[in-house]
Amino acid sequence: MVKLKKYNGFLKLFVIFLTLFLIFSCSKKNYNLTKIEGKQLPITEKGTQTPEIENFIKPYRDHINKDLDNVLAYCPETLDKSSGKWQTSIGSLMADVCLQRGNTVFKTREKKDIDICLLNHGGIRSILPKGNVTTRTAFEIMPFENSLIVVALKGDQILDIVSYIIKEKKPQPLSGLTFTISKENKAKNILVQGKPVETDKTYYVVTNDYLANGGDNMSFFLKATQKFDLNYKIRDVLIDYFKEVDTIPVKTDIRITEE
Repeated sequence: MVKLKKYNGFLKLFVIFLTLFLIFSCSKKNYNLTKIEGKQLPITEKGTQTPEIENFIKPYRDHINKDLDNVLAYCPETLDKSSGKWQTSIGSLMADVCLQRGNTVFKTREKKDIDICLLNHGGIRSILPKGNVTTRTAFEIMPFENSLIVVALKGDQILDIVSYIIKEKKPQPLSGLTFTISKENKAKNILVQGKPVETDKTYYVVTNDYLANGGDNMSFFLKATQKFDLNYKIRDVLIDYFKEVDTIPVKTDIRITEE
């Protein structure tokens, strides 16, 4: 009888131990990150090292290259963004093209005309070389996904644009707006589409989405009374323009003069 009591006591202790063990083993465990390991896997253009991948990719690459190398137009001389102090041949071309093609969309949708185009000098990423112009050329000039935005600005903000250009001292791509910089480094003879600026008038300025949101310190765009997204990438603007013309014109008209 004594042995049976001892056995029952041992059994109770075992049951309690087993219960506690199951409770703690089923409880939520907290894991902490103690180590991260990585391995560098080099990528090579030598297809012989990865023939399966190369064979899979080649048809797609050949198709893309064929599209990119399709000749769209001809450029009689190289246009680049270092060809002038206040304006450049490629910058003037891009601004004119964006105003022209952007206006086609804007006028159809809103029954209004774009007055000015302002882009940023740093957004031009390549030259427009002399010779055949291809789709690849457009991708090299504008590799980003920036699209055209039209903002409605009062005449006071147009004056802010002029002050910004003078302060930055960079040849920002500009179309539709002309002015003269006086010896005192002030703007005079400010014209929009050949007419003096009216401070209370609303002007429509086309730019890219980055600048429309105040990029490159163009804070005057943040004062817009309206914004219109044309859903038209600048790269596509260039491609459509190249398809439309046979020979690209070289822009030589003066937009900003100095006394």
